[in-house]
Amino acid sequence: MIQLIHALNIVLPAVYIITLTAYLMDFRKQTSLLNNSKRIFLFITIGMHFLYLAARTIEFNHFPITNKFEIFTLIAFSISFSYFILELLSDVRGTGLFIIIIPFVFQFISSLFIKDLTVVPEVLLNRLLSLHVISAMLGYSGFAMSAVYGLLYAALYKQLKLNKFGLIFERLPSLETLEKMTYYSVIIGFVLLTFAIAIGIIWLPEAFPNFSYLDPKIISTTLVWIIFGVGILAKSVGNWYGKRVIKLYLSGFILAMLSMIFTNILAKSFHVFY
Repeated sequence: MIQLIHALNIVLPAVYIITLTAYLMDFRKQTSLLNNSKRIFLFITIGMHFLYLAARTIEFNHFPITNKFEIFTLIAFSISFSYFILELLSDVRGTGLFIIIIPFVFQFISSLFIKDLTVVPEVLLNRLLSLHVISAMLGYSGFAMSAVYGLLYAALYKQLKLNKFGLIFERLPSLETLEKMTYYSVIIGFVLLTFAIAIGIIWLPEAFPNFSYLDPKIISTTLVWIIFGVGILAKSVGNWYGKRVIKLYLSGFILAMLSMIFTNILAKSFHVFY
């Protein structure tokens, strides 16, 4: 099993770059062969990544959440999987190039520095904690995709304003479609983050004697959840649309990234285990 883990750790970045290349070539040339094959490449990549995560979990007897480089490979899988589901549901295939590059970078860094950990803190062996972390990572992956779609929306909007109809204009879907993809990604992220928060509310007070609702990570996560919740209500009830709602989603993502940096590097939190 350990040989399989090490082999997949080496192969995964290469598989991601092959998939990314397929999406890049299709974005530039847009042939029917590439349009169909790139999704197959992505499916194979996700399957191999899932096998890698499953093998690590079985071999080391814990979910891959024990250090930042295990978290990186989990983030890579989460974004790839979330995008694959979104692409299947929407059949919008022209944006994958801008999404897949993110998991490639995370997996590349993870493969370089990840280590085999057989002894970890007892709390990290708890399945509820694993479910809490995994659902949170999937939630933030949804927000990351919403940010990418928001930036693509802004780029296309700028080209239209300047009457520049280049490759981006030809290959990207319409502004309306990009706005919908942004919204759907936010919905995915919000639902999964809500699930993660619900698990935390139930389990964390029992698991940590020093638990506090004033913990920096809890406060920052709650703020992120509120901003995206407001964004969903603004879109669905308040009839916000276009740049107005895109800016709100991008602001939420920036806050999410700043909060992760602050709580994991600068602030003291019971959430930090490594």
